[in-house]
Amino acid sequence: MRKLDLRTGKPVWLAYRAPSVPCQKLHRDMKCDVLVVGMGISGAMAAEALTAAGHSVVCIDRRAPLAGSTSATTALVQFEIDQPITRLSRMIGKPAAQQAWRRSRLALTNLKGRIEALDINCGLSSTPSLYVAGNALGASELRKEATARREAGIAATYLSRKALLDSHGIKRAGAIISHDNIAVDPRKLTAGLLLRSLERKARFYAPVEAVKIESSRDSVAVQSNLGPILTAKHLVLATGYELVDIVPRKGHQLISTWAIATRPQPSKLWPGPAFMWEASDPYLYARATADGRVICGGEDEDFSDETLRDKFIQSKSERIARKLSVLFPQIDSTPEFAWAGTFGSTATGLPFIGVVPQHPRVQAVMGYGGNGITFSQLASEIMTASIEGYSDADAGLFAFPHA
Repeated sequence: MRKLDLRTGKPVWLAYRAPSVPCQKLHRDMKCDVLVVGMGISGAMAAEALTAAGHSVVCIDRRAPLAGSTSATTALVQFEIDQPITRLSRMIGKPAAQQAWRRSRLALTNLKGRIEALDINCGLSSTPSLYVAGNALGASELRKEATARREAGIAATYLSRKALLDSHGIKRAGAIISHDNIAVDPRKLTAGLLLRSLERKARFYAPVEAVKIESSRDSVAVQSNLGPILTAKHLVLATGYELVDIVPRKGHQLISTWAIATRPQPSKLWPGPAFMWEASDPYLYARATADGRVICGGEDEDFSDETLRDKFIQSKSERIARKLSVLFPQIDSTPEFAWAGTFGSTATGLPFIGVVPQHPRVQAVMGYGGNGITFSQLASEIMTASIEGYSDADAGLFAFPHA
């Protein structure tokens, strides 16, 4: 496994207390139905879904729970895939692009229902989303994108320059407004899912590192750094952007991203307050927290070197703050929190989810793209179906590429 310092700085979510998740120390060999490596949002969703289905689950993490990239997310939980339908259609074909977007929309709906059914206190609220004109898609392209979304059965409304200014005070050539995305506190959501799994007798061990994986037709054996071996019928790799050697390297890359959060100022927020993200490369995005802070991020760069990434925290934070001030002049854009993180991307904007090639007992989730939490929900659905012995109808859309 490639070890990464997945985040640096002070993410805003550390200002809000999340429930603690108790872990045990690993002293002996263990057996279970499913071993989940990783206790961030993806691992938590997998563990909750699998324990709900009646499987015995063990989770391990080389850090503490919630201590990886989950805390670095800005948690704009959207169904919109980074790659617009119009462009994705040219990459994978129109029917597949439409279905990928529809399934992402369904995953978000399912996630909202899941949070409510489990009664997880994570600040859940429904939030509209504004996709505003930028250097990648201008006004005319956004009109075409809105039409393409409606053709796929996804509600989308195009706002002209005047309508956007009148409704949200944003001076751009146009925008698409979508509804029923959600805002959450990602650490509280992750903790809530892990605690529900714990109630169903899941077992958590941390810090424990998986140092060797051996898979056969019937089982998977994972050697821990502490000595004990964990044997399972199935292995789920939810390690985020720390890549395990058996996971294919093809079709994705790691990049660096930065974000800031302001002081609370609820009286100065834009109407909604909607999520806002640009049709630009690199794009800027913004959202508000429940107490009125503004989280804003972007300025992505095509490298994953942590030392270099961290050197840019101050300059990138200042640049993001200036952009935020231009977009919303009424906001005090001074950063109270600033952080950097490692982020993953694919050419299509779609995640890789499912069985790892050549390893039928190993599942992996790489929720690449700007809506990783939505993709984590999608992964929990696809992987649980596979482990239960049936195939999700959309599994092929998100399968790992073969070498």
